[in-house]
Amino acid sequence: MHSADTRHQYIEPLEAAGRRSVAEARRVVVKVGSSSLTTPDGLIDAGRIRDLVEVVAARRALGQEVILVSSGAVAAGMTPLGMVRRPRDLASQQAAASVGQGLLVASYTAELAGHGLTAAQVLLTVEDMMRRVQHRNSQRTLRRLLDIGAVPIVNENDTVATHEIRFGDNDRLAALVAHLMRADALVLLSDVDALYDGNPADEGTSVVRLVRGSTDLDGIDIGSTGKRGVGTGGMVTKVDSARIATEAGVHTVLTSAANARDALAGERVGTFFAPADGRRPSARQLWLAHATAGRGSLVLDPGAVRAVVEEKASLLPAGVVKVHGEFSAGDPVDLRDESGTVVARGLVNYDAAEVPDLMGRSTRWLAREMGPTYERELVHRDDLVLL
Repeated sequence: MHSADTRHQYIEPLEAAGRRSVAEARRVVVKVGSSSLTTPDGLIDAGRIRDLVEVVAARRALGQEVILVSSGAVAAGMTPLGMVRRPRDLASQQAAASVGQGLLVASYTAELAGHGLTAAQVLLTVEDMMRRVQHRNSQRTLRRLLDIGAVPIVNENDTVATHEIRFGDNDRLAALVAHLMRADALVLLSDVDALYDGNPADEGTSVVRLVRGSTDLDGIDIGSTGKRGVGTGGMVTKVDSARIATEAGVHTVLTSAANARDALAGERVGTFFAPADGRRPSARQLWLAHATAGRGSLVLDPGAVRAVVEEKASLLPAGVVKVHGEFSAGDPVDLRDESGTVVARGLVNYDAAEVPDLMGRSTRWLAREMGPTYERELVHRDDLVLL
């Protein structure tokens, strides 16, 4: 088994200060996974919901704003529909989610009401995080809910998803919500109490208490350090989510739901991920990198790749050799080199159908031959992020 608990051993000042920041956070996002809320047969575990709500209520009583990102809709809907295992096809997953989401929110509503708190259901999709208009609307709604004292219960809108529903998406969603709402802290709760340097069941495996950056993860097979249950995510998605959050300057803790109270109080439980040092990416850069997916792609010649990556320049039509996919002006597109590697993502200024006529042309030529409206970049550097 893994090494003994190290809560009372020497703590690096960086970790100690970071955990205090979690306890003193003005606004915190708490994410809880399916396996932490349901029984082995897929039913909602009322006791676990109650315990979590008590923790949330206690933090609210201390003046902390709490946004809860909760998985569990698909898992909760399985048993009422007679499903003995998590369905693989999208239609069945959506059916289970539509049944389970109501049960899940009803449980939260009842428990929060016992503490004089109001639950507010907020269902988001990747599209809501990709499009700037929806992005701002989501932000305004969540801010207003917090202003009036409600507890937002956020989940992916599984019933209308157009891609395979993945449990791990809610880890990523939680990190993006933390960024969206400028939260001070993110606490990721799962069925694993921390990040380990190997399989927790193996002799000699130790808890990783502090992650200061990617180098602290060197040599760790993250895929072997977590469990898989009624959800479909694992430790990889949680670590990736912690990276997104810390890149945005959010103090992050990864631990089990049983440690929720201690984690939010700043105790040394789970793994603490320190926010990145130095210049933080702008909101638009982080949004482009982590909250969007390319609707198509543009293939760049070597000169254009060098200009975009090394010189941080805009992408001009002259440097594009191929276009793939269907997209409209304003959509995010991937910028690839000629080997197919994605080097950047940006918001394109033209529809896909227009690009072939622009490729290889200078903006001066385009303005002269096609009109002044064509004297513009394919992707402006302010709407572009390197990947």
